[in-house]
Amino acid sequence: MALSFFDQFMSPNYLGVPLIAVALTFPWILFPKPQSRWLNNRVLTLQGWFINGFTQQIFLPINPGGHKWAALLASLMVFLFSLNMMGLLPYTFTPTTQLSMNMAFAVPLWLATVIIGLRNQPTHALAHLLPEGTPAPLIPILIMIETISLFIRPLALGVRLTANLTAGHLLIQLIATAALVLLPLMPTVAILTAMLLLMLTLLEVAVAMIQAYVFVLLLSLYLQENV
Repeated sequence: MALSFFDQFMSPNYLGVPLIAVALTFPWILFPKPQSRWLNNRVLTLQGWFINGFTQQIFLPINPGGHKWAALLASLMVFLFSLNMMGLLPYTFTPTTQLSMNMAFAVPLWLATVIIGLRNQPTHALAHLLPEGTPAPLIPILIMIETISLFIRPLALGVRLTANLTAGHLLIQLIATAALVLLPLMPTVAILTAMLLLMLTLLEVAVAMIQAYVFVLLLSLYLQENV
């Protein structure tokens, strides 16, 4: 039976048990754990250098009150990066192509930044809904527009991550299928298609890294507005 191209985005099951939990747990097993030795190995040193550099870059413009989020956002960045990269391996499932899971990350974190802003500085948080110097007739319209844009933020976070990864996986599968079909008919065109597939795979690796970074970067910007 012919399979749809979108079947690769369905959560796999084994004996009726969904394996998405395994896909979500496996990345944490791959990362080395800190040791009690004075000197770490190269992998731990590289991992620490990456996390420290990312944390300093993200939290440089944020007030010290928002630095409590460093461990959470750094862990989220590493987690999304691992899921996106592992999803590029053959015969694997990418949980970040599921909109429900991405929204489960985006909505609580976005809501936490809004609640922090309303609790710590409610006047400043509500001032974002109405720019200074707005004419009186436009005040109700601008408040409605800014409120809608505020509630669209978590949806944009989840949809952006889902759409970019889904589009990349679909392109890879389409071009790989075309290369296999053209191989016995036109070998030269099939080789060129395979080269295109290789370049697209490299591009998708970059997209997987960038999308994980953009997801956390936008959350840090939302946090910066409310801290």
